Amino acid sequence: MGVLCLVPLAPGWQQSHSPSDEADSFSLAVSAASRNSVRYLLSPSGSKGSDPKGGLQRAFAHESPWKPLSWRLQRPEGGDVKVFSEDGTSKVVEILADTTARDLCQLLVYRSHCVDDNSWTLVEHHPHLGLERCLEDHELVVQVESTMASESKFLFRKNYAKYEFFKNPTNFFPEQMVTWCQQSNGSQTQLLQNFLNSSSCPEIQGFLHVKELGRKSWKKLYVCLRRSGLYCSTKGASKEPRHLQLLADLEDSRIFSLMAGRKQYGAPTDYGFCIKPNRVRNEAKELRLLCAEDEQSRTCWMTAFRLLKYGMLLYQNYRIPQQRKAVLSPFSTPVRSVSENSLVAMDFSGQTGRVIENPAEAQSAALEEGHAWRKRSTRMNILGSQSPLHPSTLSTVIHRTQHWFHGRISREESHRIIKQQGLVDGLFLLRDSQSNPKAFVLTLCHHQKIKNFQILPCEDDGQTFFSLDDGNTKFSDLIQLVDFYQLNKGVLPCRLKHHCIRVAL
Repeated sequence: MGVLCLVPLAPGWQQSHSPSDEADSFSLAVSAASRNSVRYLLSPSGSKGSDPKGGLQRAFAHESPWKPLSWRLQRPEGGDVKVFSEDGTSKVVEILADTTARDLCQLLVYRSHCVDDNSWTLVEHHPHLGLERCLEDHELVVQVESTMASESKFLFRKNYAKYEFFKNPTNFFPEQMVTWCQQSNGSQTQLLQNFLNSSSCPEIQGFLHVKELGRKSWKKLYVCLRRSGLYCSTKGASKEPRHLQLLADLEDSRIFSLMAGRKQYGAPTDYGFCIKPNRVRNEAKELRLLCAEDEQSRTCWMTAFRLLKYGMLLYQNYRIPQQRKAVLSPFSTPVRSVSENSLVAMDFSGQTGRVIENPAEAQSAALEEGHAWRKRSTRMNILGSQSPLHPSTLSTVIHRTQHWFHGRISREESHRIIKQQGLVDGLFLLRDSQSNPKAFVLTLCHHQKIKNFQILPCEDDGQTFFSLDDGNTKFSDLIQLVDFYQLNKGVLPCRLKHHCIRVAL
């Protein structure tokens, strides 16, 4: 149950406010904590949610900072929101009116016992329109839900690429697509500053396929994206004001990805996106549908839209995980993900452990450990171990306990999962091979492209091993294989860094 605290009025406050104004002169500060630990703080307007003497800052030291919210002597309107996971399971969560997407994600991470590596996101999913987008961390969930149709829903999903453009901006903005109204030195820092600075005039330009409103036809037009909106040229590639026609406004719109643009809208490419006015719920004829020629171009347009629309808010969202180390919310779990930290090979054969820096030595150590583990398992089975599985059987099934293994999914499904969770270098998953029942496939993202590598079983001295490189590097099971390629890229284009994961709510 919430606790209501009435703060003593500041001296002289009664004289400057009539009783009739009291209902309009209060503000409510609500913590961003869970529904069960919410504390309400009443104070005169202008006191920034604290008592006049500054003595009462928050109800408990562990709660997150107070958030001001206008209130007329009523409890803030929140409600229940239903969130789905990728496997179809769902959870109903009671939220407040000022609960942000980040707040809800942290609550779901806490309740689902996931690792909070700041890559979880809330997805606005419209199956009837074939659209979806990741909510920005600062967006209010109740506000977004009010614009959604009954068929729409929220999904809880990973998105490793959410703020990747802050780390490697030049990978997201090809030089030929970006122009500036002032001289730019072209550095990564300057590139981001131009987008975040509201007084600068960055512009994204290029050809896009544009669907005509209310028609099935598409036209290839020269388009430019500015702070004032998205425009197309009525005369070739001319950007003269008299030749520019407004396609969409940024302020009252949101940008979405097309899930099946070719099938649903007859899109000319697979790289479709949509600018959807906030007022539109079910009317597909009012959607501004566009198509790029490749994934990099689509990512550039969509990232620029977010930066021009939200500006410094995005950078603040990106920085919050680092800043919140000082003030942890009650939902926080250890901010550490093995997949994102640098892993090192260790040798504990001596009196003290040492880091193995030589990749060849690390590979040899991994193989030796694999052989030793198999010998120990074999000896235990011979001596009457309680283990119900023979070692050779165990090595072929133990990977099914890992989050990165997705079982019998198709090539297309694996690519879809990779795209949904962010086209960043090192994002991967493992699955069963469709062409070879004894083999497996590693699906890996590198340079925004998805590649597949077959993992084949091979026998050596009567024992079964797994290999990515025709038996040159062998592992006793897939867990060892993944551990090794998280340390060394070997024959892969990059090391394994993030694994795709599906969580049941």
